[in-house]
Amino acid sequence: MRFFVVLPIAAIITVGLFLLMRFFISGDITLAEKQDAVRFDINPKVQELEVRQRDVKPERSKDVKPPPPPPAIEKQKAVQPQEGIASVTGSIPDFEPPQLNRGNVNFQVSDRDAQPLVRIEPIYPPRAAERGLEGTCQGMFDVSADGKPYNIRVKCSSSMFVRAATRAIEKWKYNPKIVDGKAVARRGVVTPFKFQLAD
Repeated sequence: MRFFVVLPIAAIITVGLFLLMRFFISGDITLAEKQDAVRFDINPKVQELEVRQRDVKPERSKDVKPPPPPPAIEKQKAVQPQEGIASVTGSIPDFEPPQLNRGNVNFQVSDRDAQPLVRIEPIYPPRAAERGLEGTCQGMFDVSADGKPYNIRVKCSSSMFVRAATRAIEKWKYNPKIVDGKAVARRGVVTPFKFQLAD
């Protein structure tokens, strides 16, 4: 129904536009007179300027007197000593060197206990650090004649620290125990550990 109502209106508008366009096309439209074209010079002439030159004469430098020459130093000849060497050696007192008895000298190393050379601190267990857990451990081990720990036993306040303490002791090195000049095993070494978080 709407289509039949709109169709005549559209036809009237189309015919009106067609007639209007035909009117504009058939009419004589006079264009305004062309204005003078603007001209541009590509290479404009530049006015030359006169350069003024001043006559400047450099001032005469004043005569500078050179510094006086350095004083001459007289070369002195070394005087050869006239005193003989025999008179000098006569004033040196007699010195008796000490006599060492090789039979009484002993070069053996004295007895000593095992001494630590390398002690690496244990690594704080990450799980214990995440929980904010602190604790203590006691490491017990023996030191071989080569200075290496063995028979390692660790007791800790928490089982989380046992592995870290054991691995640290395994990396330690010792000067071995010396008895009668020979390296021997050292038994029963006890070392405490403290695992504490930094503030």
